[in-house]
Amino acid sequence: MTDVHHHVHDPIARAVIESAADAIVAVDQRHRVTVWNPAAERMFGWTAEEMVGRVPPIVPDELKAEHNAVQERLLTRRAGEGESGQISIATRRFHQDGHLIDVRIDTSLLKDPGGTPLGWVGVYHPVEDDEIVQHHMAERARLVRRLNDIVADLNAELDLAVVLDRITAALIELTGADAGGFVRIEGERLRLVSMSGLPEHMRGTSAELRPSLVGELLRSGKTVKLATGERRLGDLVWSELDGLHTVALGLSYLQNRPYGALYALFSGRKVGHMELELLELLAGHAGVAVGNAVAYAEVVRQRAHERAVIDSSADGIAVLDHDLVVRQWNPAAHTLTGIPPEDALGRPLPFAMPALGEMLTFPLESGTWLNVLAAEIEETGELVVDFRDVSEAKALEEAKDLFLATTSHELRTPITVVQGFASTLVNRWDELADPDRRTAVATIAERAQSLARLVEHLLLGSRAGADELAVTIEPFDLTRVLEGVVGGFRSLSPLHRVELEIAPDLPPAQGDPMATDIVLGQLLENAFKYSPNGGTVWVRARAEGPDVIVTVVDEGIGIAPGDHDRIFERFVQGEAGDRRRFGGIGLGLYIVKRLTEAQGGTISAHPGRPYSDAFHTKSRKVGSGVTTISDGGGPTPRTHIRKSVATGHDTTPPGEGTCMRLALRRA
Repeated sequence: MTDVHHHVHDPIARAVIESAADAIVAVDQRHRVTVWNPAAERMFGWTAEEMVGRVPPIVPDELKAEHNAVQERLLTRRAGEGESGQISIATRRFHQDGHLIDVRIDTSLLKDPGGTPLGWVGVYHPVEDDEIVQHHMAERARLVRRLNDIVADLNAELDLAVVLDRITAALIELTGADAGGFVRIEGERLRLVSMSGLPEHMRGTSAELRPSLVGELLRSGKTVKLATGERRLGDLVWSELDGLHTVALGLSYLQNRPYGALYALFSGRKVGHMELELLELLAGHAGVAVGNAVAYAEVVRQRAHERAVIDSSADGIAVLDHDLVVRQWNPAAHTLTGIPPEDALGRPLPFAMPALGEMLTFPLESGTWLNVLAAEIEETGELVVDFRDVSEAKALEEAKDLFLATTSHELRTPITVVQGFASTLVNRWDELADPDRRTAVATIAERAQSLARLVEHLLLGSRAGADELAVTIEPFDLTRVLEGVVGGFRSLSPLHRVELEIAPDLPPAQGDPMATDIVLGQLLENAFKYSPNGGTVWVRARAEGPDVIVTVVDEGIGIAPGDHDRIFERFVQGEAGDRRRFGGIGLGLYIVKRLTEAQGGTISAHPGRPYSDAFHTKSRKVGSGVTTISDGGGPTPRTHIRKSVATGHDTTPPGEGTCMRLALRRA
């Protein structure tokens, strides 16, 4: 029993359909069966009750593109073009038992009286050894073979630009289109990324997605579309092709999302269902090929990114394979170990490797201390060994240990003396003569002052390390600060003499006068301390460009080569062997540097010999308390004021000495 009576109202038409020898199947625009006559039941094995209202499962997957192409072509045909109202093809369809039937299908578009499409109707003729059918199937086999070759070629290519160009070229070869192109969907816009048969200036052209043919195709839910008519052919820039009369396009998907569309442009030959079928198939395969190329490009990008991260890492990084042979060796690994990549790759790791998840710390032969950590890449089974230079941290750790030991010693000595003399005064006050009591009290006061200075250094060092040094930036009279500091040191040591030279045109400095007082005091204290045999200490101030320069030069033991920068670090006091001789905790010059930098200035250390020699060769005695200094190189010597403990006394510095150069910004 068929369902013709429910859908065909004219009794004669119903009778014709029911008595027709050929299978007649009608579907609506959603491809659901509306008519399934008795001949269709006999041909395909399903009853009308089973089929009406369903999408018939008779089209093989490999022929669905052909089926869609026929229906799309019928929808886009225009009246007056001399074409018949139906398309006839030889193809195959499924029987209910699963075997394929060779059939010829005459497909027509169903319309209502007003011309609105209602669906399609197909008349199915069984065929046996029809030459046309055989030719059709042979031609299809040829195209399928060629398509397979093209697809294999596309899938083997991993460069995205090349893939897109080959897709476009294959489209023209298979469909005979006059031109073609591939547009990529980029958000709400389309961009032409590949083309053939079109002017080169069109490459990269973009257009809005929504009003375009691609936008229409996306909204339709289909994968292939034909467009004709002058009004519709202005889509994107295709109108530049002379004589353009038909545009066919198919969607390409990447990870189930529309990636772009493949266009075939026809200005000469007419478009058949075969061309549409090939376009749809090729667009589908294009999505796969593009997906491969995009995935490969992402892998290359990710590897390049990982390589860039590894190469730019400050840590040494080595990647080892299953046999524990080095396969990657980054620049930092070369720098830390001194081993170039060509000597490291393909060989075992040049040092001991810790257990996975554990850290190992050890020194290299060069003296560099390394922290080494190893981890496994579960996906590949490779090992990543990360190692970093911790020599500075190791040195700081040792310096802290030495600092604690030194501080303990520095504290113990004055405390022991104070305790001893205080105990003596308490227990033997009446037995001691007045001069002895005064001597004991003076010793206690001196040692208490040493303790106060030590505590002040500890507090300043702690604040400097935490960036909590508060200074005031304002113009101040540097001459006055210099005279006050130098005046305070003149009476401290009978072995040392201080000479102060100030340029008469010395401008005010910009900074903090109290912080500068501490800096200069520490520099003079160091000059005295590291000149155990006495001698002259020269303090000189002058303007130099945008700065005011103060130099403090002594005749002491000097600084070991390589230590001129290091002495400004925490807990560093020149060579370790000098600690017992000179004492101290190694914070003085660190505080000097931080206080100077807080004011926007700089401090540096230099050998003192060239500076002290310059004082002797450029000066001559002109009277009590005043010396003229010739800077040399100019016709008119500049005059400076020198104030010294013993004016006119001149000795040649016996040692290398040290020059401290303090630069502050002028106000």
